[in-house]
Amino acid sequence: MKQSYEQLIFLQDRSIGFKAIIAIHNTKLGPALGGCRMWQYTSDENAVLDALRLAQGMTYKSAISGLPYGGGKAVILGNPSQGPRELLFRALGQKIHELQGAYITGMDLGTTVSDMDWVRLETSFVTDISGSLGAVSELTAKMTAYGVYLGIKASLKRAYGSEAVKNKIIAVQGLGKVGYQLCRFLKQDGAQLVVTDINPKLLKKAVDDFGASARKPHDIISVPCDVFSPCALGGILNDDTIGQLNCSIIAGAANNQLAESRHGEMIHGLGILYAPDYVINAGGIIVTSVELDGGDAAAAQWKTEKISDTLTKVFSMADAQGISTAEAADEIAEQLIGS
Repeated sequence: MKQSYEQLIFLQDRSIGFKAIIAIHNTKLGPALGGCRMWQYTSDENAVLDALRLAQGMTYKSAISGLPYGGGKAVILGNPSQGPRELLFRALGQKIHELQGAYITGMDLGTTVSDMDWVRLETSFVTDISGSLGAVSELTAKMTAYGVYLGIKASLKRAYGSEAVKNKIIAVQGLGKVGYQLCRFLKQDGAQLVVTDINPKLLKKAVDDFGASARKPHDIISVPCDVFSPCALGGILNDDTIGQLNCSIIAGAANNQLAESRHGEMIHGLGILYAPDYVINAGGIIVTSVELDGGDAAAAQWKTEKISDTLTKVFSMADAQGISTAEAADEIAEQLIGS
């Protein structure tokens, strides 16, 4: 990926314990669109890096999905399970409003519909508020999982000649809203699930609901499987983990799965088929785009179903040029952006 950013904004108000970052990567195709996450980072530097990488990923995700938006991200530094939230999110909303539509925010890791309602008190440049398409029946998570499910099927067809999920061993790392819904789709098609999560209650629930086999978090990467599906935090594919992989396909919902761009080449060199994350996990941003255009859930599903075609295009380009799927996806996105 080419790295150039339009704005990097640091926000702080010690009187209310507010510290945040807004990263705007690119607005050539339209306003920067990307959610706000709240997370307790180990350092301010890690928070900045996360915001930058996520913003750039959103640019590429919107472009390759045919959406008229650029990429941005907001990060509030703090523990999402502690403390009052209204003042924090209203402070964020005030700054977003000052940007005059250059950046539109929404829900992400650690944030809720109620948080977006606080932002909405200060600005109209926000999605996922109460009553909106993205806030109804967890549609955003469901469509993200649905897109990944379709992407897994497309990947199976490329690797095995058939998109059949039945009896395929699929290792799912992370059982949040998206990962759990993905397990539901896969189980309905007869997949054999191996799962992990840092939350033992979610792990037990997946075992009970889907007949899944449970693994400890540090063991999931090396489980013998047809598909490894990262659905937790990013950077999981790195120098330490790639050599442990025991799969034919990597296809999951997590953002920024590659710790560095060179890791896409490493995976390619091992003969593992990688479904680029910002292609396969675009269901959530598609829901947001449809919401902003005044569309409904049916329109969101219809657009999400195009993920399979996009992914197949990436695979075909990679094969034709003898390059990694990660590089092929970047080339397609950059052509669309005009960079």
